Amino acid sequence: MATSTATGTWNTSAGTRRPAWRTCAGRTRGKLDPVRGRDQLEASRATCEIQGYVYDVKRRCARLARELWDDAELADELDRQADGLKARFNRDFWIPDREYFAIALDGDKRQVDSLTSNIGKLLWSGIVDADKAEAVRRHLMSDRMFSGWGVRTMAEGMEGYNPIEYHNGTVWPHDNSFVMAGLRRYGFAEDAARIAYALLEAATYFEWRLPEVFAGYRRSLTRFPVEYPTASSPQAWATGTPLLLLREVLGLDPDGERLRSDPVLPPEITELSLRGIRGRWTSADVVAERP
Repeated sequence: MATSTATGTWNTSAGTRRPAWRTCAGRTRGKLDPVRGRDQLEASRATCEIQGYVYDVKRRCARLARELWDDAELADELDRQADGLKARFNRDFWIPDREYFAIALDGDKRQVDSLTSNIGKLLWSGIVDADKAEAVRRHLMSDRMFSGWGVRTMAEGMEGYNPIEYHNGTVWPHDNSFVMAGLRRYGFAEDAARIAYALLEAATYFEWRLPEVFAGYRRSLTRFPVEYPTASSPQAWATGTPLLLLREVLGLDPDGERLRSDPVLPPEITELSLRGIRGRWTSADVVAERP
């Protein structure tokens, strides 16, 4: 697995070729290498969201070390590593003229410039610098990426884009739940609510059970989300999606003995309640109403 090393460089010489959730060959494309005549991603090693996962793990483990393991030295070291990883990532993966993060670095540490939904997982992890978050949000909610039913895995206009190809333009509900959580984390609650409602609307066309994936055609072209021919349903990832959507719409956040709530409802929903939420606070009811 490719992450940044202690020396501040990216280890792209070992590990699987595409260490990411979209691991199938040929399903994400970058620029064609004019020298070697090969797809950049075919040789890519450092995928963007993996760096976010590692960053998140370091932050979480630092908290464990500080609050539960009574190891302040380890906590400080993990926080330093996370700070360094975040700085290097925002320097090396950011494409300034396009204002989004490369999906990966190839074997020669060059940026693979496909615009994909992976950038939403970067928001979820917290690795994105605050001054870059608005640009990432803008891309995710643009017509090129947001179909009206959800955020596509790849933006319209990218080489290889196809709204009915497995990872190159389709909409994955579980992927969208992480995009939504990332937007909420950086303060874009209304955009998160918009994605949540789009997925809820899509579910009505699938007998209220979100499938693994569906087509990424624009909503303006079809009156319903187009079924992906071989999508699994039920599928575990998709089944978990409504739970994260509900948490983010209601803004639920466990905080010691309390359950905090900061709801932001989609305009189409006037009231949403969740009762009997169990935790260290014993039981809690959350009721959100639109004025």
